[in-house]
Amino acid sequence: MEIWHNPRCSKSRAAKAALDEAGVEYTERRYLDEPPSAEEFDAVLTRIGAEPWDVARLNEPVAKELGLKDLEHDRKRWIEIMVANPVLIQRPIVVGGGGAVVARDADSVRKALDSL
Repeated sequence: MEIWHNPRCSKSRAAKAALDEAGVEYTERRYLDEPPSAEEFDAVLTRIGAEPWDVARLNEPVAKELGLKDLEHDRKRWIEIMVANPVLIQRPIVVGGGGAVVARDADSVRKALDSL
C-alpha cells in the first residue's frame, strides 16, 4: 500500500494517522516532491475509476492561471497538466492491491482499508 501524501494537508495527515492506527504497512510518497509520471497517474485514475478533472484541485492559484475550469475534458491533456503541477492532484490518494481511493474523509480511509 502507498499513500500519496502532503504533510502540510490536514486531510492527508489524518489519513496517514488512520493507516498508522490500523497497523497497515505502507510507503509514503510525498507526491509534490516526487510527482507521478503521466502513465502512473493515468493508471491510478483508472484504479480509482475517475477522470483527472474529478480529482483536480480547481481552487489552486495555478488552476485558475491555467483556466482549468473551462478547459476541454481531454484526459491526456489534463493528466499532462496535473503531473506537471502536482499541487493540482487531490490528496491523499491511497493505492494498494487492485485499487486506489482519494482518502479525504474517514469513510474513504475505511474503504481503502477494507478494499485495498
